[in-house]
Amino acid sequence: MKELLRTNDPTLIAFVTALLDDEGITSFQMDVHMSVLEGSIGILPRRLMVGDRDLFLARSILKENGIEAGG
Repeated sequence: MKELLRTNDPTLIAFVTALLDDEGITSFQMDVHMSVLEGSIGILPRRLMVGDRDLFLARSILKENGIEAGG
């Protein structure tokens, strides 16, 4: 799996996940449970991962929707 996006914004994660789902791309959120360590204040970013073969298409979907991909 490759990192597609890293953000503190849970709304962005949900939006990107929906975009990817619509195109049949499976994604996986990492670092979701890090709030135990940070005290639920949202300072640690979450990562959205996609399969290696889906990375190029996923990045182009984000670009088409005006979202800057990290990772």
